[in-house]
Amino acid sequence: MNLLSIFGLLVGIGAVLIGNKLDGGHIGSLLNGSAFVIVFGGTLGAVCLQFPPAVFFKSLKVLIRVFLPHKIHLKAEIDKIVRWSGIARKNGFLDLEKMIAREEDSLVKKGLQLLVDGTEPAIIRDTLEVELFAKEYADLQIAKVYESMGGYAPTIGIIGAVMGLIHVMQNLSEPALLGEGIATAFVATIYGVASANLIFLPIAQQLKSQVYAQTQAREMMMEGLVAIAAGENSRNIELKLSGFITEPPH
Repeated sequence: MNLLSIFGLLVGIGAVLIGNKLDGGHIGSLLNGSAFVIVFGGTLGAVCLQFPPAVFFKSLKVLIRVFLPHKIHLKAEIDKIVRWSGIARKNGFLDLEKMIAREEDSLVKKGLQLLVDGTEPAIIRDTLEVELFAKEYADLQIAKVYESMGGYAPTIGIIGAVMGLIHVMQNLSEPALLGEGIATAFVATIYGVASANLIFLPIAQQLKSQVYAQTQAREMMMEGLVAIAAGENSRNIELKLSGFITEPPH
């Protein structure tokens, strides 16, 4: 579980609510049904119009990854490649066929199958690069759904604000109705800006970071499979792939 993401979400929203309380406000003043429908309904509609159904519905399914990301263990994957290299050098590529069913990633499965078929290293690289780029593009489209939400929400919040002010102007002769229109105007702006900067855009960046990490892992596996096909020494393969493991900045 990504506790930092949960912490960030709670701190971001909590800071707004606590700041409002310290300023003498109350939570009820930030609750407005009209503003909610305008901002979040409008944002949802714009995103549905922008993306195909497959991308939109997949973006809902992968939202859980923000808090429960798929863990990538590069060292374990390197050890696996080195083990495969030893098997290939000792028993031949055909002995790797039983490994195919154990893998979940389609790119690795395809790479192993190409190895078993005795495909040339250059062809293996070309074939896997196509799938690598296609997977990265498809995964980034999911992140762009939330990025687009972050772009639309503030603008639709302004639309809600203008609608609230129109409501105010139409009821200048009835002071009792002015408060509702003014509340919708300001709360809609808060909903739009806050949801974009505290929720949608951070989610998009989190998903993008995960895509880049997954792409790096797949690229490492591709390099390992190509090295096996080229008959490189297991030790050399391990040294080469260890370059993909980078220490976080201090």
